[in-house]
Amino acid sequence: MEEILKQADSGPPLQRIAFDTHDLGRWDSGLITFLIKVFHQFSHRQIDTNREGLPDGVRRLLDLAAAVPEKKDARKEALREPFLVQVGRASMDIARQTGALVTFLGESTIAFGKLFVGKAKFRRSDLWLTIQQCGVDALPIVTLISFLVGMILAFVGAVQLAMFGAQIFIANLVGIAMAREMAAIMTGIIMAGRTGAAFAAQIGTMQVNEEVDALITMGVSPMEFLVLPRMLALIVMMPLLCLYANLVGILGGFVVGTGMFDISFTQYMEQTRLALNLTHFGLGIFKSAVFGVLVAIAGCLRGMECGRSASAVGDAATSAVVTSIVLIVVVDGILAVITNIIGI
Repeated sequence: MEEILKQADSGPPLQRIAFDTHDLGRWDSGLITFLIKVFHQFSHRQIDTNREGLPDGVRRLLDLAAAVPEKKDARKEALREPFLVQVGRASMDIARQTGALVTFLGESTIAFGKLFVGKAKFRRSDLWLTIQQCGVDALPIVTLISFLVGMILAFVGAVQLAMFGAQIFIANLVGIAMAREMAAIMTGIIMAGRTGAAFAAQIGTMQVNEEVDALITMGVSPMEFLVLPRMLALIVMMPLLCLYANLVGILGGFVVGTGMFDISFTQYMEQTRLALNLTHFGLGIFKSAVFGVLVAIAGCLRGMECGRSASAVGDAATSAVVTSIVLIVVVDGILAVITNIIGI
């Protein structure tokens, strides 16, 4: 094409171009793209083109391409938005998400109110199945993580305590840390990555398959039928898992203390008993219950907000995990400040 244009510019002006495709074998969309560029260049130079020599399929595709006008600004390059526009969009997005969260919390509260008066509509079998998935099925990963966390705390504390010959206080460090903080936090993070993502993926898939719309059409509230059993299951099982994580974490510290620092079984257990009280356990259990609510809210909320595609389900699961972990860390920091102020 470039040679023809050069010849047209240097020689006598061309008025008409024809095509000879007798020897043309196979062709694909690349030929259509090339011909569109040719016609575009020739039209600017007011050169007529004869399409009679082209194959019938090529001519039909060219006519079809010419019949559909190009969208306006289709070739416009993406421009960077001004800073204030970006701030405005981010603020509107935060406001939208906050409104959705408040609405979700209100609907959840109404669902719990119906549960207390015996009017909530959900299947008890779904509740027991969710409790099993949140509780018994989560024991292996909770056991592994809690045991390792207890061992790590013991090793970290022993490095400093050994400088003063106070290895016996490993029991205090591990027991208090697990009871007040680590058991609840690690269990919450485990459930966020394991159960919160599962909730978001399950409800998101129902959104894709229009099962949630079907429930609404039948007069069944998705908040009662889908969200309420999942929230109940996490609220019930998180304190129990936290207690179990306390036991396993203390056991991990016990293994390190008695196996590497010459602390007897009786000494370690007695020191742990003296260091801990019901306040420590109660604070950890309360935190775990709060974290369970946060994980359930984040997972179900992202699932209910899921779009109508497979990629949206993955995005919902990812967002549920990130939201849950962020909320857990933020709320734990707030509770730490409050307990420090009131002296707990």
